[in-house]
Amino acid sequence: MALRDISFFNEDIDYKIKDKQKIRQWIGATVTAEGFDRIGELNFILCSDVYLLEINKQYLDHDTYTDIVTFDSSEEDHVIAGDIFISVERTAENALKFGVSERDELHRVIIHGVLHLCGYVDKKKEDKELMTAKENEYLSKRAF
Repeated sequence: MALRDISFFNEDIDYKIKDKQKIRQWIGATVTAEGFDRIGELNFILCSDVYLLEINKQYLDHDTYTDIVTFDSSEEDHVIAGDIFISVERTAENALKFGVSERDELHRVIIHGVLHLCGYVDKKKEDKELMTAKENEYLSKRAF
């Protein structure tokens, strides 16, 4: 698994993500457990609420704040690739709302985006329950 193909960027904020290499390894283990052969180019763009709102409006025609928008650019079977935009402001606010650490909420959203690229959806209640169960499963497998 080419973990070097997992990159982290900032847009419109000054934020330093901790444990990048450990996060890469965790994502790699998740992708393998989900039956994928490898990770293509996978970009995490950490941004502000305003930046992600504009992405949401421009590409999805949604005029709402969100914590994550995932774009799948996979071109081969059994390979995941894409761009995952995450509002650090929204994840911090949600951490307070749900009574969890900002780090745990950010990691939940990171793995949520990865699970979308693995084919999981979360529009219906049953799908959302499965997605949350998968998030919890992989969060529990973090070794850091």
